[in-house]
Amino acid sequence: MRRIQRDDTVVSAEMLERAVKDILNRRKLDRTYDIPYLAGYSRDGKTIYIDRHLPESFTSRGRVIHTDRFLVLHETLEKAVIDTLGLVYQHAHQLALREEEAAVRAFGVSWSEYSEFMDRHIKEAADERLTRIPPDLDIKPYRDEHDRELLGRMQAAMQ
Repeated sequence: MRRIQRDDTVVSAEMLERAVKDILNRRKLDRTYDIPYLAGYSRDGKTIYIDRHLPESFTSRGRVIHTDRFLVLHETLEKAVIDTLGLVYQHAHQLALREEEAAVRAFGVSWSEYSEFMDRHIKEAADERLTRIPPDLDIKPYRDEHDRELLGRMQAAMQ
């Protein structure tokens, strides 16, 4: 790997891009399941699940923006913070969301456009019938949200 010729203590889009690539190389991505909130992770954290209905990209200012990289970063960080620091989902999610935003912006994408795209699909996914849930999906985030109705639908689909 070529060394970046700048101080790594300074905010760097190039350094962030390399970190994202390294994370992507360490995780398996699976887009074959129904995932509430659009993305999640396996209990062991090695697989990142993205909802099978979420489009893989959107167009922004004439550029096709592939979103998997940002979701994998978010889910990986969220899982690591929960497991390592013992934080509840809501706190880990906020940290991961801020890192996701930094990565989106570093990639030259408008955070508001990206958020609008995700929000549109989160709403659609909330109405979706869950038929395929990964058997090893970590359900801690859903438990921490205290959404008993969703947990019930997920557990029914897992069986």
